Amino acid sequence: MRAALVLKPGREKSLRRRHPWVFSGAVAHVEGDPAAGDTVEIRDAAGKALALAAYSPRSQIRARAWSFDPGAAVDAAFLRARLQRSLTLREGLPAARHTNAMRLVHGESDGLPGLVVDRYADVLVAQFLSAGADRWREALLDALVELTGCEAVFERSDAEVRRLEGLGPRAGFVRGDRAAARCAIVEYGLDFHVDVEQGQKTGFFLDQRDNRQRVRALASGRAVLDGFCYTGGFSVAALAGGASRVLALESSAAALAVARENVAANQVDASRMEFEQADVFARLRQLRDGNARYDLIVLDPPKFAPTAAQARNAARAYKDINLLAFKLLSPGGMLATFSCSGGVSAELFQSIVAGAALDAGAEAKIIERFGAAPDHPVALEFPEGEYLKGLLLLRS
Repeated sequence: MRAALVLKPGREKSLRRRHPWVFSGAVAHVEGDPAAGDTVEIRDAAGKALALAAYSPRSQIRARAWSFDPGAAVDAAFLRARLQRSLTLREGLPAARHTNAMRLVHGESDGLPGLVVDRYADVLVAQFLSAGADRWREALLDALVELTGCEAVFERSDAEVRRLEGLGPRAGFVRGDRAAARCAIVEYGLDFHVDVEQGQKTGFFLDQRDNRQRVRALASGRAVLDGFCYTGGFSVAALAGGASRVLALESSAAALAVARENVAANQVDASRMEFEQADVFARLRQLRDGNARYDLIVLDPPKFAPTAAQARNAARAYKDINLLAFKLLSPGGMLATFSCSGGVSAELFQSIVAGAALDAGAEAKIIERFGAAPDHPVALEFPEGEYLKGLLLLRS
């Protein structure tokens, strides 16, 4: 008989709305003795089966739903079908005609909780971030190689969230082997090198693909400041769009080395590009004190608040950098500012930026909103999947 999680009375409402997470506080008791990653049945207090889910005894998210059909069979064939569905979705996206790098699997929003897979040309980078995904790791890897034709798969299961699942970090080639420190990809005619072994997340921020294109379209003739430039995605886009000059700030020497390679890989005027290794907060203050001015500023900082519990500290950081950006922004200039913090909602982020403008004595209007590229879909019933938010602001 299959093990089961029986919910407390009234705690089945989110599952009936097809939200895939079951939190520990919703569980009345466990029937059977499931191990981490095992498939369990989720039942309401009356004993009615609601879903099949992966069990995670050490996580606050005690179970993640594979299927809301209790009669389904969660096996290798089930997972292969889910992967095929994800790949088919990406094949139909317009971006598939303009790039050889895409997110192929986006976790819960693709019905594969805890699994993230990015493709960089002929290399896949996979993250197994939940007990359930880890339990089916070998079957998922086999299916990915079969369905994509990629022989090399690099695992980057080194995110902090694995610790919350009771899992240790793991990284390295799990299928095939090749020199993958610099995967060469193409995005809308621009060439980028991606370090899948040592780079942040899986090596490149694919979610910002369309937003880089927007900055490219806006950059002509403008002096651009790219804060937290990482490997230079926005900087290269701005140069390709005709920026008069670009100053890019980044604290990581390794990331800047790749950024310089990315500039060199493209037919852009490198004399208009300046990289600085610096603490971005401190350098923005120095630029403010020196009365520097820019016509287009991009702020794409790292995740300040992974969870809502850290939102208060994150709010201070977001306010600081945006206040400084407003001080540096010329009248008529534009600020493209982002948050990838899941713990900061779009409403809170807008409020933070509004407060920064007020304190800076700047008047600005939202002229566009940014989100993740379409290969990072958000399931309607899983709003937590919408982590990236951004604003394009015009200073009066």
